Amino acid sequence: MNKTTIKIIVDVLMTIFMILSFVRWDGSPVFHIIVGSVCALFFAIHVCIHRKWLKAVTETCLAGKLNEKVKYKYVINVLLLAVWSITIITGFLAIGPYIQGVERSFFGRLHGIFARLGLLFVIFHIIQHRSQIVSYFKIKKTNVVS
Repeated sequence: MNKTTIKIIVDVLMTIFMILSFVRWDGSPVFHIIVGSVCALFFAIHVCIHRKWLKAVTETCLAGKLNEKVKYKYVINVLLLAVWSITIITGFLAIGPYIQGVERSFFGRLHGIFARLGLLFVIFHIIQHRSQIVSYFKIKKTNVVS
């Protein structure tokens, strides 16, 4: 399996589990905890796969040599890294109070806020990378004549 295929599989699974983590289930939080944990695992794999790019672009940015197009992608990527890291950490910190019967703990509220903010950044990220995403799936653009 080549690197591009692995990246696509990780990204698709990460996206599926992220979407599933937003599904509301009444009662037991077990589904959300499992799905969120799997999503966090794919997030970590995604960051690991892209660590060389992140390091190289960070060095270029700190040197003040980053072009505008890459700069905006970099900013969104750093925000995604920060926001989803906070989301994952607060999610795990919210488990204890929830099990103890605290329906909406401080960490639970923080987890919800950052998850929604992370979703917004994911949408920006997808928009920024739409041509690359399309190329991965070899989707051809066709002109529709009316």
